[in-house]
Amino acid sequence: MKDNPVEGVRAGLERERERFAGARRVMSFDEYIDLYAAAPRRYGRDAARWLRDLFDHYGTREVARPYGRFTRWNLFDLPWEDDVGQRDALIGQETQQAEVYRALSNFALLGAVNRLVLLHGPNGSAKSTFAASVMRAMEDYSHADEGALYQFNWVFPRGRGTDNAKIGFGGAAREDGPAPGDTYAHLDEREIDAKVLCELRDHPLLLLPAEVRQKLLRDTFEAVEGDEEGPPQFLWRGGLSHKSQQVFEALFTAYRGDLRRVYAHVQVERWYVSRRYRTGAVTLGPQMAVDAKERQVTASRSLSSLPPSLQNTALFEPFGELVDAAGGLLEYSDLLKRPLEAWKYLLLMIETGEVALSTSNVVPNLVMIGSSNEGHLEAFREHPEYASFRGRLELVRAPYLIDWTLEKEIYDRQVAPGVGRPVAPHATEMAALFAVLSRLRKPVPAAFAKPLATIVGELSPLEKADLLALGKVPARYGEEQARELRAGIEAVYRESERQANYEGRTGASPREIRGLILDSAQVPEYKVLSPFAVLDALGELSTRVGEFEWLRQETAAGGYQDPKWFLKALRARLLDTLEDELRSATGLADEARYDEIFERYVLHVSAWTKGEKIENRVSRKEEPADETMMKEIERMLGFGGSHEEFRRNLISRVAAWAIDHPGQPLPTKGLFPQHIAKLRDVFFQEHRKQVVAVARDLFVILSEGEGALEPDALARARATLAALKALYGYDDDSVRDAASALLKERFNIPR
Repeated sequence: MKDNPVEGVRAGLERERERFAGARRVMSFDEYIDLYAAAPRRYGRDAARWLRDLFDHYGTREVARPYGRFTRWNLFDLPWEDDVGQRDALIGQETQQAEVYRALSNFALLGAVNRLVLLHGPNGSAKSTFAASVMRAMEDYSHADEGALYQFNWVFPRGRGTDNAKIGFGGAAREDGPAPGDTYAHLDEREIDAKVLCELRDHPLLLLPAEVRQKLLRDTFEAVEGDEEGPPQFLWRGGLSHKSQQVFEALFTAYRGDLRRVYAHVQVERWYVSRRYRTGAVTLGPQMAVDAKERQVTASRSLSSLPPSLQNTALFEPFGELVDAAGGLLEYSDLLKRPLEAWKYLLLMIETGEVALSTSNVVPNLVMIGSSNEGHLEAFREHPEYASFRGRLELVRAPYLIDWTLEKEIYDRQVAPGVGRPVAPHATEMAALFAVLSRLRKPVPAAFAKPLATIVGELSPLEKADLLALGKVPARYGEEQARELRAGIEAVYRESERQANYEGRTGASPREIRGLILDSAQVPEYKVLSPFAVLDALGELSTRVGEFEWLRQETAAGGYQDPKWFLKALRARLLDTLEDELRSATGLADEARYDEIFERYVLHVSAWTKGEKIENRVSRKEEPADETMMKEIERMLGFGGSHEEFRRNLISRVAAWAIDHPGQPLPTKGLFPQHIAKLRDVFFQEHRKQVVAVARDLFVILSEGEGALEPDALARARATLAALKALYGYDDDSVRDAASALLKERFNIPR
């Protein structure tokens, strides 16, 4: 029997009520002081320490890539979100994460926010995604016990017609007011005449007199051993916002300095970060106006319910983005697009923590983060005021990714699920590779030590992309060169990071590539998002020279910064990959087989060199090294000189490796990658007719139906199709497109 849905709703509502009670949503001032005393580091934080602790709350992990090891903060994976929400996770950018965390840690140690963190990089380099990820984490963290945030309101009870007629102000019944120790914090809303909110979400500890507050902070912070951070300056030297101070002074005077009776009107309330409602997390776009104002509180219907001393006081409430973000994070999106005069006030604010308004100074207690593209930052560096701002900016570079596997992850997560049709293998890979190739620069040999300098200068753009992303060394390099190149991958990756024109500053933007992928999914010629449709779209994109600066760059030798070279190389790579996958699916290609063949060859060469015999695998008899087999392998390797010299050179390399790695098994594939690749290519060429036949059969059954083939050919095609689907994620349409392209472009056979 199904559960009653109405009862389920009621149970859910009851859970919410219990959650409200357990979350300490509303407290008196005395209750909050007890809460603070139990965990002063948690409840005595300013915005910078709260954000630093937010980073720590979700933890970190180490990520290893060919070009180095990095610390990744888990919050950027959005672990609290569902699968759909996690599509917006920040991909890569671990260096950027570390720089922002370092800045927050510096703010925490200093006890004050003395800089604006400015993320700068090309358009579409995930600067906004970075800030959005932090704000989403803020929302989640503020609901956790570890991230609890508190503000306070002023509460004035109803004075007539209730049992609380003796508390409050006005008339004979209100003259006494509350007794010391009383609190109005937990009054029912029906018993409250007026509630004065604090728009700046003042910290409750600011209600304490400065001397009392500083002693409390000193005593509670010193009680924690091993922590060098003192109290934040916001709490040590700060004070109430202007409106709250006016209310405090009025009550303090009315109660003749009895603070316990003043605190009876304090209602401490937990608040939660919300981007939607602009509470503690605000994104501010380019605009002309200052980001905070104030208005007089004259229209409030509850104004007449305030104490007479407050009714005669002109109360002003601040408002604006700075106020909305108080206690949290304010993001200035495209900060440098704003006229300087519109944000020049930040100079004084960063230095003093205050913003001057018409009747008061606002102290918002927040961290500011901004973003800018490189063009605007360069122009700003030429401005006479730049020197004044430089010391107040924490510059954090946010480049495009130059690891194509990470770039592909962006499109796989954020674009592929929304294209509305199947995604063929290698479609997003082609887009990612093109984007990264457009960002890479030709290595400058002079920047490297020898012998690495000579090697990196020979890398093609595609080889460099694979070296960085996969750690793949081109097969044409010998063992020593390969070893040098593997050891130098990090140096290649970091070659330009200290340069103004750094790698990843220019190139195709992920935003543009996202749109291109979506357009490619709608090409009528294909029923899937095809890699060939993507390549065609990239070809069209490359003609739009007037729209994109990266297309107007001067090409460099070897194919760098040359979109035509990229497209030609990517098409050849795609066809190579499709042919390899087809061979593998037919059973003709077994990567382990080539390793095994070459290992057997090395074993026989070793026995031949030493004049020893070797066991025959079939007869189990000791026999001399197989001369016929060795010469056949050498023929396949294309060696036409002295067989004896070739074999002795090979064994010398084996011996040298064994001396450096005693007791370790010989890594044949790593030691002789070019030889194994050559064996593979020769084998493929000798069996290409079989691959061509399978490609033709696949195209026939997927275009005309299975009745067009003989039983043997049909069985082979079915088995290959099933293997392609199981091994590589193809479907019928993507197999047909791949077979068609191979027949036409690789095998020159009309379809």
